[in-house]
Amino acid sequence: MIANGIVIAVLLGAAALLFAPRTQRSTDWQATVTPLASIIGSGFLVSVPLLARQVGDWALPAMAVLVGAAWLVGAAIRFNIRHVEPLLGEPPKDGETRLALSLEKLSHFVLAFAYFVSVAYYLVLLGNFLLKGLGVVDPAAAKAIATVILATLGALGLLKGLGMVERIEKYSVGLNLAVIAGLIAGLLWRNGDLLASGAWQLPGDTPPLGLHSLQVLLGLLIVVQGFETSRFLGDEFDAETRIRTMRRAQLIAAAVYLAFFALTTSLFGLLGSDRGIAAIVGLVGHVALVLPLLLTVGAVASQFSASVADSVGCAGLLEDIAARRLSLRHAYPLIALVAVAITWGTDVFRLVTLASQAFALFYLVQACVALAVAWDDRGLPSRTRHLLLFAGGAAFCLSVVLFGVPAEG
Repeated sequence: MIANGIVIAVLLGAAALLFAPRTQRSTDWQATVTPLASIIGSGFLVSVPLLARQVGDWALPAMAVLVGAAWLVGAAIRFNIRHVEPLLGEPPKDGETRLALSLEKLSHFVLAFAYFVSVAYYLVLLGNFLLKGLGVVDPAAAKAIATVILATLGALGLLKGLGMVERIEKYSVGLNLAVIAGLIAGLLWRNGDLLASGAWQLPGDTPPLGLHSLQVLLGLLIVVQGFETSRFLGDEFDAETRIRTMRRAQLIAAAVYLAFFALTTSLFGLLGSDRGIAAIVGLVGHVALVLPLLLTVGAVASQFSASVADSVGCAGLLEDIAARRLSLRHAYPLIALVAVAITWGTDVFRLVTLASQAFALFYLVQACVALAVAWDDRGLPSRTRHLLLFAGGAAFCLSVVLFGVPAEG
């Protein structure tokens, strides 16, 4: 009962803060919450069963590696906001600039494909979490739910656009963050109780680590993906605001992820034989009875709003790529059709890795854009450090694309 009270109290307190008029009006917060919500939306939930199965007690260091790699890639995105965006729309001055702009255009094609995958990914997760909350595990039913939602979004986008559905995003984001705050509070209480009774210990059932474990870890980049959304908020926020708030969002997400795994690893043994993609729902029931319901509601809301946001982003990219020959209205049915094909052509674990590889390819091209601009700018402060940083990010992303494998691969 105490744990339930703590969870609900923290959740309500966080919700009051997140939905307060002052918070909602804050430009900095609005610019922070978009990438923050994308980073810790779905990945936060699916990472526990995936890492528990693959690396066991090493889950916290493994997550630290993913967070560090995301920071490395994020540095390239932030560099491009400051140094590449001003070049867009201008005639290239030299060969290096021409290369950078060509790569930038290529990255938009890659990102459009990544959005196709991510829309399917989010809605398949929605189906899995919704069914898990009802005590059902049925991958085919989860895909059917995703298909119905995709068909609805495609038809709604064709007929009326998705403007009315987009409005729920700011509410779902606040709800999801408040649920996560309550979850962290519940986990703190549970770990403190175990420590006080002398029962706290790691499960100790770590599977043998090897090349396959590393490949699976590479295939989980999607769980820390989402920071790139700051790159495409130029119509709403200036470059310096986006750079500052993207950095803040990544730092907050890193702190949340690391705290989450520091508090969750000792509970891995409670997963038992349930290592499905939505196994976290059952696990948190051991922390507080209210958490499975709260987590299910938060997960469904966040996955739906994320799928809508990526559908809108993809439609805009397709319209630009097609030089306005494809309208936004007609882009939505296309997105729905491709996402349905991806949904039924993969299982959920392969879909996680495919989404990771799709975004890794986008990050790879963005890192190459940053490399080309930094190489051309002889007067860039700390130029050598920048070049090494971007080369490291590109190498990591290339590794994800080439070597990432599904958790059940």
